[in-house]
Amino acid sequence: MKKLTLLLLLLTFCTVVFAQPGQQVEMADALRQSGKIYVVVATISIIFVGLAIYLFTIDRRLKKVENDK
Repeated sequence: MKKLTLLLLLLTFCTVVFAQPGQQVEMADALRQSGKIYVVVATISIIFVGLAIYLFTIDRRLKKVENDK
């Protein structure tokens, strides 16, 4: 039942996305033309990798504390 509900919810979001008008994003076009889009993507990637490493280290520490008890 949960899988069916999740599937219907995701399909609803999918139809909302396709209902958007086909306009171009001017800021993205300007960043792409000047080559700065790669700086934005690299910065976001570094932030996500840093957060993932931080969460994994916290998880490892938490497991160690739980096992010590």
